Amino acid sequence: MAEIVLSGVSKRWGSFVGVDKFDLTIPDREFLVLLGPSGCGKTTTMRMIAGLEDPTEGDILIDGKVVNNLEPKDRDVAMVFQSYALYPNMNVYENIRFPLKVRGADPATHKDKVMRASAMVELDDFLDRKPAELSGGQRQRVALARAIVREPNVFLMDEPLSNLDAKLRVSTRAQIKNLSHELAVTTIYVTHDQIEAMTLADRVVVMEKGVVQQVGSPTEIYNYPANTFVAGFIGNPAMNLLDGMISGGVFTAAKTEITGLQAPDGPVTLGFRAEDAEVTDQGGQITAPIYTLELLGDATMVSVRIGGVLVSAKADKSFRAEIDDMVSIRIPHDHCHLFDATTGLRIGDKPG
Repeated sequence: MAEIVLSGVSKRWGSFVGVDKFDLTIPDREFLVLLGPSGCGKTTTMRMIAGLEDPTEGDILIDGKVVNNLEPKDRDVAMVFQSYALYPNMNVYENIRFPLKVRGADPATHKDKVMRASAMVELDDFLDRKPAELSGGQRQRVALARAIVREPNVFLMDEPLSNLDAKLRVSTRAQIKNLSHELAVTTIYVTHDQIEAMTLADRVVVMEKGVVQQVGSPTEIYNYPANTFVAGFIGNPAMNLLDGMISGGVFTAAKTEITGLQAPDGPVTLGFRAEDAEVTDQGGQITAPIYTLELLGDATMVSVRIGGVLVSAKADKSFRAEIDDMVSIRIPHDHCHLFDATTGLRIGDKPG
């Protein structure tokens, strides 16, 4: 198995910085997710670990050995790409078997290893088919099996679910979660989908513009975002963020007044989750006309517009109203997050 250490790793192309001073230790058998929007540096980081990109500076260590100068084939990593990259002229069995042939594994072991990998991703009924005869989800499972059969020290997965439809993403995500538990191999998974990150990861690294914004468990990232970028990126919907002023523990903004907060007087950004707010007829700290209603099945999402910002709160699924009806939103002060208005950094360790 493998511990991975990134020590001061950066990647630059001329004046453009793709990854900036990345420091992280990934323990053996951890499932780590690199999360962020397009262009944030997450795939570049993975490619440097794989050996497909050379770091401009810093060291990459696998099991205590610096691998900067090792070829990809010598790093004992297996990569699953966004595109399935299957050989169209080979059937599923031969696609899965191909890494064993390339690496010169004992031919006598091939069948057992292929069948074990196939069983793990439920492909036994499709081994004689060509890739063109498979659905997108089945092709992705072939790519997973091809990585599994190598028995590598490290799995690298680059947005493997992005080409699948919504239903297949859910089922394949569950399969990957189960595989990570069964195989117990260090895994680094790249995605821009925060739901994938929250459901799969032991730890999440949130990146933006090449810089690590926060590292923590999914619960830590969700409950205690380090800054407004993380708060606005994690969650569905993302955390509501309102710019305003605090004076004597009272936050004020357009159509908004919240008491009982602890922060120095001055400009701040206040955040709260939609599920932590309550929609009422009156008595809330925010009063505004309804901008839109969305029935989610288990709840109704109510949104109002405050100073040009859309603010959402979850109401009961039985809630009924019309657009432009006045509504109040009650926000418990102990569920409020405060951020510095200039730096965007969290004020205090916990909400309130």
